[in-house]
Amino acid sequence: MLVLTANVDPFAPQENPRPMNEAAPPRLPIAAAIAVVVRGERLLLVRRSHRPDAGRWGFPGGKIEPGETVSAAALRELDEETGVAADAVEVLTALDVIRRDGETLHHYVLVAVLCRWRRGEGIAASDAQETGWFDLAAIATLEKSPDVERVARLALARAQ
Repeated sequence: MLVLTANVDPFAPQENPRPMNEAAPPRLPIAAAIAVVVRGERLLLVRRSHRPDAGRWGFPGGKIEPGETVSAAALRELDEETGVAADAVEVLTALDVIRRDGETLHHYVLVAVLCRWRRGEGIAASDAQETGWFDLAAIATLEKSPDVERVARLALARAQ
């Protein structure tokens, strides 16, 4: 015999099927691509308008969409943020960005893609406040995201 009380449907999904003493499943790192565009001795950077790096300079980039290759994501984000066109050459490196915001852990894996400039000067759009082309000496003076200078050096060495 089945007894129902308080109009509860025993076959309806539970709001919280996990026991209270069981930890929430860990969040997986988020994959993102950055476009490291080389034009002669200069590299294209954007000043971010959103957290966590708002106001800092970094390479254009963003999350990789399901079914999208790393290179395609880098070129898409480059176009969305700057309007610059480039050719993806190769993957330079991968970077872990791990930050804690109170109890929330943010973990991104950034895949840096070396890109060869084709056209466009760069117009800030999407997540970018402004864009600019910088040589290594200028990059050293900027307020920037972690690893920007190291990735810039690697890109210029590979682009030769």
